[in-house]
Amino acid sequence: MAGQDEPRDLAALVVPQAGWLERAEDPWEPYRLVDQAGTLVGPVAAFLRDLQASGRPETTLRAYAIALLRWFRFLWATGVPWDQATRAEARDFSRWIQIAVKPGRAGGPGDAARAGAAAAWAGVPNPVTGKAPPGSGYAPATVTHSESILRGFYDFHLETGTGPIVNPFPLARGRRGRAHAHHNPMEPYRGERSGRYRPRLARRAPHHIPEEKFNELFAALGSHRDRALVAFWVSTGARASELLGLSRRDADPGQQLIAVIRKGTRHLQQLPASPDAFVWLRLYQAQMHGLVPAGPDDPLWMTCGIWPPTG
Repeated sequence: MAGQDEPRDLAALVVPQAGWLERAEDPWEPYRLVDQAGTLVGPVAAFLRDLQASGRPETTLRAYAIALLRWFRFLWATGVPWDQATRAEARDFSRWIQIAVKPGRAGGPGDAARAGAAAAWAGVPNPVTGKAPPGSGYAPATVTHSESILRGFYDFHLETGTGPIVNPFPLARGRRGRAHAHHNPMEPYRGERSGRYRPRLARRAPHHIPEEKFNELFAALGSHRDRALVAFWVSTGARASELLGLSRRDADPGQQLIAVIRKGTRHLQQLPASPDAFVWLRLYQAQMHGLVPAGPDDPLWMTCGIWPPTG
């Protein structure tokens, strides 16, 4: 265990893929983080229960558990118990996650030596959308998300008296309380860092596809169903998973609305859609008439394998 003033050799540190995340068929405990011996990690289980009580969906619990698994693997590699972690471990973990090669992305023996450059290298952007391909390191958004989760994890155990008396992940210097705590709604938000070991994210322009490329893509779609799906996706901004979960009662052509269950809140929300999207939906439904169930609770979309696609 390295002290506050004793540097840890992160270049020689090997973080094994110890422990794992289990998907449990239990609504009261949907995810279980276990150590290398297969034993439930109690502090993480207690934290996930608290998140579930505050209304977080299962997808959020999974994301938090994955971030905590990275942290516990780092602690297991350094030999530091979770409740004895100090600012030195938090600092070194924040350095490590920004430089290390993501598991499964190492392509050869030279990757470790190039890890620092690889983590910052965004690759060659897509010439059409401008989106960069995933690099071999952790994305900056993953790093900032991880810092927020770990600070919240230790805040929870600090409040319950089951963890260290000082949060290893401190707030930024000069900060007291949450960001924008006394913000004047008449003034623009200032850039405030919440965590000391939270890197700044660069402002990125929204990804887009040129109009002519979108027209080429739309023309290449092989069925009315796919054209309707893409038209709804573009005009509503809904996630693909939200659109694919629609039932027939969720589409309201008269009001030009669709009702989706939002990924985060799990609440039903109506979204306005374009008239073109409903035209393609009607063509798709006319084509499928008599071939698939058409009750109000039946799925709105069917797989192409049960009917011949049209050009």
